[in-house]
Amino acid sequence: MSSIDDVLINLQCELVAERNRVNLKEISWLQYDILHLLSQQEWQLPSEMNTSLGISRTKLSKALKELKLLGYIEQKPSKKDGRELLTLLTDDGHELLAGIEIGHNQLSAVASELFTEEEQAQFTKLARKLSNALRTERMKVHE
Repeated sequence: MSSIDDVLINLQCELVAERNRVNLKEISWLQYDILHLLSQQEWQLPSEMNTSLGISRTKLSKALKELKLLGYIEQKPSKKDGRELLTLLTDDGHELLAGIEIGHNQLSAVASELFTEEEQAQFTKLARKLSNALRTERMKVHE
């Protein structure tokens, strides 16, 4: 296995461990990803969300139902097409994400202490480049 393989696997493992540490309500990763996606845009249609997340409609539907039961999201019919449901974060959903964000800020603090400003800029640039490439590849699969 190449050095980059080892580094990426180890980084993924560490980030998953950090994600688990800050997930106080123990929601699933998919549920967190849905909530995070909703925090980036005020509302989302499920058809957009399953493409963005790279999951099936069935899997998304089940996760949305669970999040609705937990009170973290609400859904209402679209004004353009009443058959489509707009999904929004509730106040409880925003509050949950704010609590998790505190843990993410601790992760950022570690990185800020560890890296020089130049290294932070380089890491940010490279991580964004890789994230965007992964997202682009995932979106191609769902087109």
